[in-house]
Amino acid sequence: MLGIVAALFVVMLFLGVPIAAAMMFATLWPTLTDPTFAGNVNYLIRAIESGWDSTPTLAIPLFMLSGAIMANGGISKKLFDVFAYFIGKVRAGMPCAVVITCLFYGAISGSGPATVAAVGAMCIPILVDLGYDKVFAAAIVATAGGLGVIIPPSIPFIMYGVTTGTSVGDMFTAGIIPGFLIAALLMLYCVIYCTQHGEDREKIDASVAELRKKGLFGVFREGFWAILTPVIILGGIYSGIVTPTEAACVSVFYAIIVSCFIYRTMKVREVWTFMKSAVRSYAPICLLLAFAIALGRVLTLLQAPTLIANIVTSTFSNKYTFLLVLNLILLLIGMFMDTASAISILGPVLLVTANGFGIDSVQFGVILVVNLAIGLVSPPVGINLFVASPLVGESSWTVGKKAIVPICFFLVALLLINVVPAISLILL
Repeated sequence: MLGIVAALFVVMLFLGVPIAAAMMFATLWPTLTDPTFAGNVNYLIRAIESGWDSTPTLAIPLFMLSGAIMANGGISKKLFDVFAYFIGKVRAGMPCAVVITCLFYGAISGSGPATVAAVGAMCIPILVDLGYDKVFAAAIVATAGGLGVIIPPSIPFIMYGVTTGTSVGDMFTAGIIPGFLIAALLMLYCVIYCTQHGEDREKIDASVAELRKKGLFGVFREGFWAILTPVIILGGIYSGIVTPTEAACVSVFYAIIVSCFIYRTMKVREVWTFMKSAVRSYAPICLLLAFAIALGRVLTLLQAPTLIANIVTSTFSNKYTFLLVLNLILLLIGMFMDTASAISILGPVLLVTANGFGIDSVQFGVILVVNLAIGLVSPPVGINLFVASPLVGESSWTVGKKAIVPICFFLVALLLINVVPAISLILL
């Protein structure tokens, strides 16, 4: 029965059936063909209902909404100005300021593509005007945009927590050091690139001088409310004042207040448009999560996790061999499958096997999401590439080729996260 369910699911994917529908048919197959199967219709209905009737899941559309409002409010430009003020004059200072902006904006949006869209629209034209190659500018934004799914609050971390039962708060905490590590390595790449290709120091110095005319107080005053956003969200979660879902709700009200009444970059009546957009974006994810949880319970009844764990443990002699193969598979899957689908399908099934090798659930979640973050900027289905490439008028393949080297730096961070569990777990 397990083989039939797996084959049915894979065949439907190859036929182009939507993933949620493929999950639904695979979930119903054992019940429809075997009346004695424990997962009857009532059982599946309760499983699906529990999939979308989940408080942590509500954080996803709320973070989507606050991120969209902040993007429209020009928050990324104000963040960039603050960082450019301090490091703009050093070698590769401007590209490094873009990476740091992606890091901080990721703590607002929780989404890779949203980070690329917001930061890229504001910062890529600035880098191009300063003499940097436009494809390099797009590639660094597309790659650094992957920080949006690693630095908390991360929507993929929420999905992993919901589908596997792992604490979302622990996942958020575990993403901090990996996020900063990846940002540091991407900035190292920027320094090496600018050392090799040079910079137009005259334009850069003139731009920083113009920015510094405002004075530290002036720049900080304009960027204060933007910088305060991740402080409020993460500070509230880690202090125990609010849960991740409550923090998401707070972030929406904060985004509206800052964008509509402090920066005045949007009108209150425009909020309704963003609310409808957030619901439309969340609806497919909600359906996917619901069927993923139901399919996961059916696979558990069919003893799939145990069977896979036994096969893997008998095939691989130690956890490092397992991790090597696991990462190769995840990197490949990330090139073709979107993050939400990959987490919903693979997370619960592979977690049992990872636990069998002594890999902590939180560390495994970080490894899974970092792999899929690399997939966001890897052809042929690198969503970040599709978002960044129109901003410079180039194809996604052109930007993707330029992103190969920064991706290698991303892979160095992934290697360290695999072999040094403390990177993910030391803050817990």
